[in-house]
Amino acid sequence: MNIIVKVVSKSEVRNVVGRGGSHRVADALVGDETGCLYLTLWDDNIDQIEEEDTIRVTNGYVNLFRGNMRLNIGRYGSFEVLETSPITEVNTENNLSSKRYEQERRYRPYQPRYGGRRYQRRRY
Repeated sequence: MNIIVKVVSKSEVRNVVGRGGSHRVADALVGDETGCLYLTLWDDNIDQIEEEDTIRVTNGYVNLFRGNMRLNIGRYGSFEVLETSPITEVNTENNLSSKRYEQERRYRPYQPRYGGRRYQRRRY
């Protein structure tokens, strides 16, 4: 997804611990004349964006996090801060991240981590 949005506000930075270690995370409310949603920012991206900036997101994607819609830049995406803004005002009344969406549950069959039937010792 390629989109141009204006940053309305940015949340406080919080630390989360994941598989790859500790990371900094913040949410920025971004949007245009049609509506707005939250953009999740990780680590160095947090310091590159300020309120009132207009950014162009390239190869971003939208997903559901705990039933709320989020815009993400991801590993293969990028963004750039634009010098001039084609967006004059942001419609904060239509916040897509504040709406709750049904998230389809993915069925994952049980697979034992170690062993299983194939690895059981045969007794004769």
